[in-house]
Amino acid sequence: MKERSFEFYSIALWGIILCRYFLVAGITYWVFYSPVGRAFSRPKRQSPSWPTIWHDIKLSAIAAAVFALAAAFVLSAYHDGATRLYVNPQDYGLWYLGASYAAALVLQDTYFYFTHRLFHHPKLFAWLHQGHHRSRYPTPWTSFAFDPLEAVVQAIFLVGIVFVLPLHIVTVLAVMITMTLWAVLNHLGPDRLPTVFPHHWLGRWVIGPAHHSVHHLRYTLHYGLYFTFWDRLLGTQDPSYVQTLRNYPPNNADNA
Repeated sequence: MKERSFEFYSIALWGIILCRYFLVAGITYWVFYSPVGRAFSRPKRQSPSWPTIWHDIKLSAIAAAVFALAAAFVLSAYHDGATRLYVNPQDYGLWYLGASYAAALVLQDTYFYFTHRLFHHPKLFAWLHQGHHRSRYPTPWTSFAFDPLEAVVQAIFLVGIVFVLPLHIVTVLAVMITMTLWAVLNHLGPDRLPTVFPHHWLGRWVIGPAHHSVHHLRYTLHYGLYFTFWDRLLGTQDPSYVQTLRNYPPNNADNA
């Protein structure tokens, strides 16, 4: 990997992150929120207004700049030999690629739960997280609509982990892709999905739109990113959530 200046990395990575955001969020929005998508999923609500979507896009562009600066710092540190990133998969064995990927997701989920819960403290919410909650009924465009300070806090994890845990470059990319896809999925309203989506069992263990949509309606519940573990353990999961999954889809006119 040829070394470039910090400025080059920052600008190039901002462009890449923005393109990834517009590609994934844009395609998902078109599939589920276009007239064809609405006819297929039979949503109960109208799509959010374009001013709300535009607000999410602007916040996401700012957050992308923060993540680009963080990634540029990591790349510069990597070239200086300061990180634990590596490129030869044989250095730790092929088994470690999967193990380190799983470990990174668990650590990120833990970090996200506790920082996210902290953001909802009344003294911090307006400064760190209010912008994200402007979308009471989120869309894929909301997936990376972080307030600038929140983006900094989340970027700290992505920077810090490469100094602590040995990670292959491909593993880091896999974590980034997982985070992007999961964030978009989590902000896709559950009424946009076909009823065959396995809410009834998968939603008990991993977080999806059915779980995260509760958080946007009731701020004191459902803080996790990937897994329901911390919400279940620390009592921040809606007590009726599991029963709701068991009864999904409900037998009423909305799903006829």
